[in-house]
Amino acid sequence: MIQSLFVLSPTGEVLIERHFRSILTSRTICDIFWSRASESLNHHGGVSTVGSNPFSLYDSVPPVMEVPDVTDGGSGGTLYLFSVLRDGLTYLAACPPCMGGGRREIPPLLVIEFLHKIADTFVLYFGDPADESAVKDNFSTAYQLLEEMVDHGWPLTTEPNALTDLIRPPTVMAKIQQAISGGSSSILSEALPTGTVSNMPWRKAGVTHPNNEIYIDIVEEIDAILTANGGVISSDVSGSIQAQSNLSGVPDLLLTFNDPTLIDDCSFHPCVRYTRFDKDKVVSFVPPDGPFELMSYRVRMNGDSSRQHPNLAVGNMPIQVIPRVSYGQFGGERGGNVGGRISLSVTARSISSLVYSSSRKGPLVIEDVTIFIPFPKFVRTVNLNVTMGHFIYDEAGKIAKWNIGQLDEKKRPQLNGSMLLEEGEEGMTSSMSAAGEEQPPLLVNWKILLASVSGLNVSGLSVTGEHYKPYKGVRNITKSGTFQIRCH
Repeated sequence: MIQSLFVLSPTGEVLIERHFRSILTSRTICDIFWSRASESLNHHGGVSTVGSNPFSLYDSVPPVMEVPDVTDGGSGGTLYLFSVLRDGLTYLAACPPCMGGGRREIPPLLVIEFLHKIADTFVLYFGDPADESAVKDNFSTAYQLLEEMVDHGWPLTTEPNALTDLIRPPTVMAKIQQAISGGSSSILSEALPTGTVSNMPWRKAGVTHPNNEIYIDIVEEIDAILTANGGVISSDVSGSIQAQSNLSGVPDLLLTFNDPTLIDDCSFHPCVRYTRFDKDKVVSFVPPDGPFELMSYRVRMNGDSSRQHPNLAVGNMPIQVIPRVSYGQFGGERGGNVGGRISLSVTARSISSLVYSSSRKGPLVIEDVTIFIPFPKFVRTVNLNVTMGHFIYDEAGKIAKWNIGQLDEKKRPQLNGSMLLEEGEEGMTSSMSAAGEEQPPLLVNWKILLASVSGLNVSGLSVTGEHYKPYKGVRNITKSGTFQIRCH
């Protein structure tokens, strides 16, 4: 299926190259991809590394591209190039148009999901974020992981419990031993993972914990595009159930919801018995050990054909960001500099459509509020001031990151600043007109604990098959997904 896999740095450098079949795919396809991806960059040859979640690197590049196969010995036709952007790294998978002898097309979502699985595994082994420096510090482990996860182009071992049995996660002591021995054998295990010979490859055998506990997080993300005045252009809500299981033995869990009709398009971890959910709308499963995603879903739209979620109409967002951007000539009619003014005001809105948990007390508090402010490529420099929090500005990437932190209704943080524009060959007027047309949208990150959009809650979580009574913790989290604010 997958002919070759490449991992590119934020500057387009090939960090990892792995070929799974007899044909060696040329790196020319990486150049083709990067030339297309670079069209949306604010500067030459890279992406801003101001934060672990910067703006999308390639808005103009679809997740699946058809590129010419220029490989020696290749088919001479085309290749499908699948791409995923995570932590500033681009994961590329080159696949032939058809697989097997039946000339069947490759399922695109399978490849994209597997690329995300590789990125998740890198985060598990190297820490969050698994960026360029993390991969460079663990080259041997990264290649060993790909060796175990892929067999002749097909996904093989993807469960974290099985992988950690095969390849030990890097530690300081292991790196010291590896440096002394001069090899990479210290990260490999000689024992066969116990889960590979059972009907539950996601769970180790003989798991024991001194304190048996399980934590469930119902996380809902809001993807939205808002106007500069706060109007909602489009919105969508997707959710996931994240679990942290520290349970001994082989427990059998049953999770029930207060109203399962609120969710749609569900996708489950392999441990979930799907037929039971399809019949009774309950989640029955034997959990993996450690953190995992139990399921993902979309919040039902109630038959609304518009592009707005019914719970997220105009004025119902929990946070409001009002940008004001203007350009002009300052310092006199002639000889003045072409510049601009920018101001942002941020407020929290308790009068929103969020459903709060019964255990929640006190006023609305929005946590981890961060605003990414991109500037057009013709902006020479900026001068910003904030009344709350702090900001950093990447001169090369032309992106400012304003970290506000916690926000409540009593706080009204503001950002004010000026911009100095480059003078084009046609004079200052061309820069001013281009600036008004190409002002990129803002990206806002935020999180609210003990709140949800759908109102989905866990009504029961029972454990059978073991004699102990574990501690069970459940909470709701609402956070931003791709939350964009247009500036004009």
